[in-house]
Amino acid sequence: MRILFTIAHFFRPDSKGKHASQRKNPQPRIQALRASITNLHQLFGKSQTIINIGQRLAFPANQPQRSQLDIIVCTTQNCHLLEQLSLPSHFYQHYPTQSEPMLLGFECQALLRDYLGKYDYYCFLEDDLIIHDPWFFVKLNWFTQQAGDFNLLQPNRYEISINNFTDKAYVDGDLLPRVTAPFQNVQEQAELKGKIMGLPITFHRALNPHSGCYFLNANQMAHWAKQAHFLDRDTSFVSPLESAATLGIMKTFRIYKTEPQQANFLEIQHFGTSFLSLIGRQVALATSK
Repeated sequence: MRILFTIAHFFRPDSKGKHASQRKNPQPRIQALRASITNLHQLFGKSQTIINIGQRLAFPANQPQRSQLDIIVCTTQNCHLLEQLSLPSHFYQHYPTQSEPMLLGFECQALLRDYLGKYDYYCFLEDDLIIHDPWFFVKLNWFTQQAGDFNLLQPNRYEISINNFTDKAYVDGDLLPRVTAPFQNVQEQAELKGKIMGLPITFHRALNPHSGCYFLNANQMAHWAKQAHFLDRDTSFVSPLESAATLGIMKTFRIYKTEPQQANFLEIQHFGTSFLSLIGRQVALATSK
C-alpha cells in the first residue's frame, strides 16, 4: 500500500498565543512532531523485523501490512522546528510556504490533490497528533468496504495523564447541533452498525466531525478534488484552523465516529493535556449512572 501523509507544522512563540504552537517552550512541540513522524514509520513502514533467538537472525515481520510511506511536512514563513527533530533525512520531506499559519491545512489539501493517482491513501495530520494503532488503516479499509466511499470514518482524539481527574479523555465530544447544521445533515443515515471480530460496533454521524486529521482512500480523494468547494478556503466552521482541517471533508462526506462506549476502536493521540486538564475546572466530571 502507498500512503501519502501531509503534516501542517507551525511554531512561533507569542505571549498572547492560545495554541500550543505559540508557547514559549518549543520542547513539547518538538517531542510531539518527532513522535508523530517516527510512529508512522514504525507502525506502517517496511523496516520491521522479528528476532529469531535460536538462529540469532532478524527476519522480516508484518510484511503483508507494510506500506510505502511518503511524509511531507508543510511549514510557513520559516516558523518551524524541523532542524531540532534529529530525524534521518529520509523520514520526511519539507514543503515551505508563505501561507497564513492557521490556513496551512489548505496548503496540505493542495499537495494531496497534486499527487492524485499515485497513492492508495491521502492523509492530513496536525503536528501534535500521534497514531499508536498498527491496524489503523486496516480498520479504515474495513469500514469503507462495509459503508462505501461516501461515508468517512474519523478517529477519536484523546489525551492521557496520570495527574488529573481522569487518565484518558476523548476531546472531541458533541458540539451543539447548530454548529455543524449549515454543513451536514446528521439525520441522513444517522447510524451504521456492523460486527468485527465477532463483536457488534456502532457508528454515529458526528456532531463534532473535527479530529485535526483525515485519511482518505484514492477514490475519496479524487471525489473531493472534483467538488466545486474544494480549496475554497472557507473558514466558517469554528475558526480558520478547524475549517482548514475539517470543513472540506464535512461538506463532501457523511462523517462518522464510533459511539463513546467504543471510542477506542479508531483513535489518535493529541499530544499534551490541554483539553484533559480542563476536567474538574471548566469541565465538570459527570456523575456515573
